[in-house]
This record gives sequence, structure tokens and C-alpha cells, in this order.
Amino acid sequence: MPQWIEVAVRSFAIIIGLFLITKLLGKKQLSKLSFFEYIVGITVGDIAGTLSMDRELDLKNGVTSILIWSLFPLVTSQISLHNKKFRDFVEGNSTVFVREGKILEDNLKKEKYTIDEFLEQLRKKDIFSVEDIEFATLESNGELSALLKKNKQPATYGDLYPDTPDQKEPQTVIMDGEILDEPLAQIGLNRAWLEAELEKRNVLLGNVFLAQVNVWGEISVDLYNDHIKAAPLKEKMLTFVTLEKCSSDFSFLSVTASSGGNRAFYQSAMSSLEELSGKLRPLLKG
Repeated sequence: MPQWIEVAVRSFAIIIGLFLITKLLGKKQLSKLSFFEYIVGITVGDIAGTLSMDRELDLKNGVTSILIWSLFPLVTSQISLHNKKFRDFVEGNSTVFVREGKILEDNLKKEKYTIDEFLEQLRKKDIFSVEDIEFATLESNGELSALLKKNKQPATYGDLYPDTPDQKEPQTVIMDGEILDEPLAQIGLNRAWLEAELEKRNVLLGNVFLAQVNVWGEISVDLYNDHIKAAPLKEKMLTFVTLEKCSSDFSFLSVTASSGGNRAFYQSAMSSLEELSGKLRPLLKG
């Protein structure tokens, strides 16, 4: 067998093997590497590269070495899932640096953290004053987490509109010009509804690169041709304007009503519409 063919076969086999090992280790090892897992990755890569190029090395011995190095973190992770003491020993625990706005100097020394390093990590999180912190901890992976005091936290949408319903993730219903039936079914819609929405926007299915539908039944469309824009819909704004007009009409009727009973009824209806309009404002004007 020619040398280049043997190298190609060995390399291909090792690539497939490493791919399977990576799938077994799972996504956690890809996103969050401990120090030991980092060393394992370097070692396995070095062994694999050497096996691919060095024809004098026994492939069986090399594969055995790769399996041992790769299976060890897999075994330790499985044990960690069922044994907290073992997990604490292998991965470590988080260390509290700030509690109730007070810096715990002993914990900083324990983790060999100087105050300069601590302040640097805070600045990376856009925190420039220790007085703004309620709680801070150094996680087992070396990341610093900090919770600001309530009066120092930025306002959220929920603070401004506490009655707003929770929003779920949008569903992708069209991809590469093909309708995806499963996401449509998850939000209780069908192809007929989707095709009608595209028709309202004068968009052909074949021209759609990506389309998503949110929990409110609103569809966003991205076309292959970026110079063409789908016609926007105004249903939400029209609904809000209609509510405002109805409220104004009842206000007028309450002023011009001839009897007290009718006046009270119109005022009650106006108040109900104003309350409903206030709750729907962030949704209809968003």
C-alpha cells in the first residue's frame, strides 16, 4: 500500500474515532473544560496527530491509549452525577467573595485573589463600585458572578409592565423555502394560515429564506433577495387605535347622556376600555 494512502486511512479512522468520543463526552465538555479535561484534550490530540503521521507506531496501542485518556473524564463525570462528595472533590465548590454588601477578605486570600484582581473582574462586568454589590461568588470554573443591590439593578420590561404575559421562544416555520410542519403544529397553526400570511405580504414561499412565528402569532420573514422587503402589517396598531376610539366615544356618550343610569353605564364601559387598553399597550404598540 502506498504511504500516502496508509496515512490517509489512518487519519480518517482517527478522525471518526475522535468524533465518536466527543459525542460520548457530551456538550458540557465542549463548553466548560476543567483543568484536567483541558490536559486530556491536548494529550489526546497529540496522540492522534502522531498516530496519523508516524507509520512505525502500532495503531492498536495508540487507539488503546486514546481510549484510556478519553474514557477517564467520561467515567469521572458519570460518578460526579450521582455522588456530590466526589463532584465537589473533582470540580470544586464556589467561593463567596461578597455577602450582604460586605467583602469576605478571608475567602479572597483562600482563592489567592488580590483586591486588584477582584476589582478588575468587577469592571469587566461593568461594576465599578463595591457598594453596589449585594452578593458575589467565584464559581468552580473560575467565573465571577455578581448580584447588584435592588436599587442598582437596571429596570427591566417586567418592572415597567408587570402584567405582561411570559413570552416563549419563536418557532421557525419556513427554512430555505420549505415549510416546517412540526413547529407549526406546536403553536397550533397550519399551512393554510401560513400561506395566507405570506399572501398578505405579497411574498412567494420560494422567495422566503427564513420565517419565524412568535407566541402572539406574529410572523417575521427574511427573503433571499435583501433588496425586497415584505409589506408590514398594521393589525396591532389598528386594534389599539380602535380601543382608543371606543373609549373616547363612551366618554362623549357619558357627557351627553340624558339619564344618570346611562351616564354611569357609559362611564363604566369607558373605564373598562381604558384599563384594557393600558394592559394591551405594551403588546399592541411594541
